[in-house]
Amino acid sequence: MIAPDLTLTIPDQLGRVHFVGIGGSGMSGIARLFLDQGYTVTGSDAKDSPNVTALRDLGATVFIGHEASNVGEADTLVVTGALWQDNPEYVLANERGLPVLHRAQALAWLIRAHRLVAVAGAHGKTTSTGMIVTGLLGLGQDPSFVNGGVIESLGVSSASGTDDLFVVEADESDGSFLLYHTAVALVTNVDPDHLDHYGSLEAFEAAFVEFSRNATELVVISSDDVGAVRVTGAITAGLSAADAAARVMTFGEHPDSTVRVHSITTTGPVSFSVSWRGQDYNATLRIPGKHNAINAAGAFAVLVGLGFDPAASLDAIAGFGGTQRRFELHGTVGGVSVYDDYAHHPTEVAAALAAARTVVGEGRIIAVHQPHLYSRTRLFAREFAETLESFADQTIVLGIYGAREDPEPGVTGALVSERFRDPSHVAYVPDWQDAADYLASIARDGDFVVTLGCGDVNRIVPQLLASLEKVRG
Repeated sequence: MIAPDLTLTIPDQLGRVHFVGIGGSGMSGIARLFLDQGYTVTGSDAKDSPNVTALRDLGATVFIGHEASNVGEADTLVVTGALWQDNPEYVLANERGLPVLHRAQALAWLIRAHRLVAVAGAHGKTTSTGMIVTGLLGLGQDPSFVNGGVIESLGVSSASGTDDLFVVEADESDGSFLLYHTAVALVTNVDPDHLDHYGSLEAFEAAFVEFSRNATELVVISSDDVGAVRVTGAITAGLSAADAAARVMTFGEHPDSTVRVHSITTTGPVSFSVSWRGQDYNATLRIPGKHNAINAAGAFAVLVGLGFDPAASLDAIAGFGGTQRRFELHGTVGGVSVYDDYAHHPTEVAAALAAARTVVGEGRIIAVHQPHLYSRTRLFAREFAETLESFADQTIVLGIYGAREDPEPGVTGALVSERFRDPSHVAYVPDWQDAADYLASIARDGDFVVTLGCGDVNRIVPQLLASLEKVRG
């Protein structure tokens, strides 16, 4: 993989910009902003996709496949950490001496004149970012933003606004979130992840301490997550109570939270109340799940921390309709509904399946889990098994999506399936068509099927629907 050089001096002018891996959710959003600002944008990706089509419609030239010739007359290359060092476009750019920017550096360059709200955390970032953007728009603001997923009500993951505010989902996976000059930081949680990059829990949490300390105006941080509580302790150490209160707002169910969420009702779309400065405000979201009530509390804390009216802020957040690949319904065949969710960490999987449980009624939940990364599977196989067995009625485990990692001997999806206490609740089926056919053979009327993973597991959905159609259509 390509590690970002966080010390690189970014040129004042980038000229023609070429994105390697332009079709990804993050890269496509950044490329869209460059197009909005009049830059000549080219790019390449391994496959065609709706993101690629949308960028072409906006004027980008996008090649399918990675070849050195794709770089053309580009002046600057933008890459993701998912690329390998031998990528021919990356190699040619280095031979030519072109500036090679990590996507976060390109985004930081775009943001440099704005007041930045940066959302970080092991999970909940995309939804929280979408809630903040939706809230600001509902309050009559026009922020720029880049999110990790398409906001359902807007149909885009990024846009250039006319206001000073810029909202971004900040990626902690490789430390690149430390590049941003943040005004307001939202930390959704500090649940251990990406230890392949950080090497230890202590280093992971230290990065969040640095990210939070870098915020010049305000830190909004979870009061429920144990890692976030440790980070809060570190960033408030030595401050007076008054200075700490001015610097940090906490949110969550904890009784001492600055913004306390309570009275959560999870039957169908989630309803809840938030307490702020001695007054309660109530809301019902358009999406299910207790975790989304807590995400909304964090977004509410950001908006009131920016000075917006609390009642109007919560009403605006309640208009959020979700993002693509977050409990997204793709179809129903013979009474069996097929959803897709980006969850790829045990805590995320638990939240997604718990949300599904609130709306499935008498039906069962069948999880189709695609493990992401060999290192994550090795480190969290037992936690994934325990979570899937606790929250799903049946689980199908697919092969591992390796992304930026080479295969590890003995590390397969079977590491997860073999750790189920009751093997009758799980099947390891690495072949996708076999998995689709097996799903169709066990599904019953009223079941919810939920594909889980941040790789390409969403691409199995048409196969699942086709197999269900053959058996139940």
